[in-house]
Amino acid sequence: EGQLAESGGGLVQPGGSLRLSCVASGFTFSSYVMRWYRQAPGKERELVATISSAGGTTTYGDSVKGRFTISRDNAKNTVYLRMNSLKPEDTAVYYCNVRDFSSNVYWGQGTQVTVSS
Repeated sequence: EGQLAESGGGLVQPGGSLRLSCVASGFTFSSYVMRWYRQAPGKERELVATISSAGGTTTYGDSVKGRFTISRDNAKNTVYLRMNSLKPEDTAVYYCNVRDFSSNVYWGQGTQVTVSS
């Protein structure tokens, strides 16, 4: 069974940067598309970024384009989310996600990002 573990969240001032990490285990990481989602209090979970299995294709939600970068290291079974120019509206719990070829969906426990002065 797949497992995902996020880290790297914290409190940052507006305009600051953070890098989130998500370490995967229990499945062949390099075979799957990986995604980052976020959920702010009182809001639905939102897709932030997607990266293809080999890392050559990435897509982003409109609210983060030009500020966030998703990447992966298949040798380390890790997907990253680099977040620059952070805004208070980026405050949320950030989750990584994978859906395997049997349509099983796995989520990590999430990591809190708070952007505030």
